[in-house]
Amino acid sequence: MKRHVFAMVGKTLDRASQTKGKGPQRFERRWRPTVALAGFPGITHLHLIACDEDVALAKQVEEDAKQLKASLAISIDLVNFSNPWALPDTYLSLLEYIEKKTEKIDEKDELFISITTGTHIQQICAFLLVESKRFRGKLLQSAPSKDVRHESDFQIIDLDLASYDVIAQRFKKERHDAVSVLKGGIKTRNAKFNSLIEEIETVVTASTHPILLMGPTGAGKSDLAERIYQIRKKTGLVAGEMVSVNCSTLQGDNLLSALFGHTKGAFTGAHAPRQGLLKAADGGLLFLDEIGEMSIESQTMLLSAIERKRFYPLGSDKEVASDFLVIAGTNRNLRKQVEVGKFREDLLARINIWEFHLPSLKERKEDIEPNIDFELDRMGDELGRRIRLQGEARSLYLKFALSDEAIWSGNFRELLASLVRLSTMAPDGVITTRLVTREIDRLRQCWNGLAIDNIKNLGSGLRSDSRFAHIDDIDLAALERVAEICRRTSSAAEASRLLFNKSRLQRKSTNDSDRLVKYLKQFGLSVADFTV
Repeated sequence: MKRHVFAMVGKTLDRASQTKGKGPQRFERRWRPTVALAGFPGITHLHLIACDEDVALAKQVEEDAKQLKASLAISIDLVNFSNPWALPDTYLSLLEYIEKKTEKIDEKDELFISITTGTHIQQICAFLLVESKRFRGKLLQSAPSKDVRHESDFQIIDLDLASYDVIAQRFKKERHDAVSVLKGGIKTRNAKFNSLIEEIETVVTASTHPILLMGPTGAGKSDLAERIYQIRKKTGLVAGEMVSVNCSTLQGDNLLSALFGHTKGAFTGAHAPRQGLLKAADGGLLFLDEIGEMSIESQTMLLSAIERKRFYPLGSDKEVASDFLVIAGTNRNLRKQVEVGKFREDLLARINIWEFHLPSLKERKEDIEPNIDFELDRMGDELGRRIRLQGEARSLYLKFALSDEAIWSGNFRELLASLVRLSTMAPDGVITTRLVTREIDRLRQCWNGLAIDNIKNLGSGLRSDSRFAHIDDIDLAALERVAEICRRTSSAAEASRLLFNKSRLQRKSTNDSDRLVKYLKQFGLSVADFTV
């Protein structure tokens, strides 16, 4: 087995001393790393990488290395880097050379590439070639021996060594920590949600492009945006502050003024100039919650500001520059908004480079229990006392929370409100069955009232309701028919008989009410939603 070492001739380090003569004295005043490679144990071949202007130096290195080891086979290979300080050009030039050179070398031979000489960029490229396994060898680092000038201490850097697992474990821990931050420290159990969070973690640590968070109200879009910002700031992808604006709370001049700022007297009530949130987000992150509520005029100005990083405050003829990252949130189906002319298609294309849909609480029933425990611990810390659900009370609350009866229309926000009420009514920190029973009754009354309000408009407003934005048109049409029948009947049994009036006659045993329950369940609805 032969040992091949590749090395870039060092323009400075490999030059001989000014001492005259060709004897051993020429090594006394200078350690020359590429010449000293002749002393690397077992070396049989030395491949010198040089450009045209360094051929004379390479020949001198060849001659001097031969004096140290006469049997050493040495080749001078010309590689003319267009710019040895430009990483892409240098990498491609070095890769092309390595591929051609090594294809003629026996696969059983050992290969090494020295990183002692060459520019920093050339050294980085050598590392990348080894790390990516495009060079099937190892890195070689050398240093002068303490005692003899022309001898060296050698260190082989094997990127496959088990010791490098420590680095991998560190990266794994950092990624785990980032995922934990995105989940708010809650040990979630829902497989789809956990997979979604891992995908988001990959994106936010590698990309600064806009992110669109979609999902129902209360699903946690604002909290997730804040956590994404924390990770990006920690990793250096953003340096400035996070600025948030809820677009549904501002309209007309108020929204334009809040976003873009204004000059004094720009409109009635503009008594003083205003910087605007886009400028406040300069160097940071802008979170546009409920972006689907913006007017077309506001969307047009926002698109220009995102693309150009420049905009005009209201009433000003002087542009303002602001470089910010964007996260947008919405509970609306923006594609359907585009179809009906309520949202700009070009703005949607600009903000949904990365699009993530946050599931509702009912779609993450496995995560109800860990969220309960997390929130009770958090509230206990705030109140300075331990808060816990008594054994029987815990079972009762969980059974209800996980049942089809629990609508959780406000999602995690509504669950948190429920736990706040329970904690407040338990001054000793123990939530009893009596308190849980009272809270369940309260939620039932609230949801029954909501169901009555919803059913009155369900048939006509179904297609604009964000809860059903993911449902196909053919299913929406069928669901609208179900809503219409339910409004005209007084019970689930009567509605079922009308809905299944043909197929029920062909069944030996009929349970039409159960069929209706199962049909509605696939859309996150229950018969109670239609009991007016």
